[in-house]
Amino acid sequence: MYLGKQDLKIFSSAVATPVQKQSQLQESQILVVVHLLEGTSYLTDIVWWAGTIAMAVGQIGNFLAYTAVPTVLVTPLGALGVPFGSILASYLLKEKLNILGKLGCLLSCAGSVVLIIHSPKSESVTTQAELEEKLTNPVFVGYLCIVLLMLLLLIFWIAPAHGPTNIMVYISICSLLGSFTVPSTKGIGLAAQDILHNNPSSQRALCLCLVLLAVLGCSIIVQFRYINKALECFDSSVFGAIYYVVFTTLVLLASAILFREWSNVGLVDFLGMACGFTTVSVGIVLIQVFKEFNFNLGEMNKSNMKTD
Repeated sequence: MYLGKQDLKIFSSAVATPVQKQSQLQESQILVVVHLLEGTSYLTDIVWWAGTIAMAVGQIGNFLAYTAVPTVLVTPLGALGVPFGSILASYLLKEKLNILGKLGCLLSCAGSVVLIIHSPKSESVTTQAELEEKLTNPVFVGYLCIVLLMLLLLIFWIAPAHGPTNIMVYISICSLLGSFTVPSTKGIGLAAQDILHNNPSSQRALCLCLVLLAVLGCSIIVQFRYINKALECFDSSVFGAIYYVVFTTLVLLASAILFREWSNVGLVDFLGMACGFTTVSVGIVLIQVFKEFNFNLGEMNKSNMKTD
């Protein structure tokens, strides 16, 4: 059978088209695989694994601290991760730490020392039975009802309309959820002690522990969601500084109502803790908000010499 040039072109294009499509499909699949491999390349990085393990150990230590130390001390001292992280980043990652950042690190450490000196010296809730009594306290139940109403108002009405433009909306949601996160963490630790020691009330302690775990899990999931939303819309440094202050304040309020850890604190210790917390908060703001400012003492001295 004789085939003309036009027929040969049609035949060759008909054969070549599927082949080209198949090769393009294979190339796209290869590119996807390479992209996925590049996206997970950090899994082979020793530094990434070291950081992840260090964070896990830190969270375990944080959890254990809530079971042994008053909440009014543990929560504010959590801010020490910011100055130490900034100092390590300046040496390991070669990030710049200006004079305000260094002053913020100093203030954070000084405020933490003041907090430790004036913190409550004894625990107000040490057993699971005492915890159950505190959880059913009408004052705390009323406080939780107010928090839930505020959360529903913020999540379903205010956040959709004003969340992307007002940083305090997302911060308020995450901070109010801290009223559930930290007391739940402390309660889980107390209930776990009775479960591990096989006390007669271990069955009730197990039920309480499961309820608190469910509350803790839900609050953490919602917090992560709105923290990610906030970081998409606002600067992470400003968000981190404001979030620390508001979150810590509301957690201390919830812990004071639930555990009444302030009942044994005198006026001098109360003022000392207030000053310590304010000092730590100012230090965090200096580290986070002003870290992009590029100036140092040398430049300030040069500018003063020029003016003279």
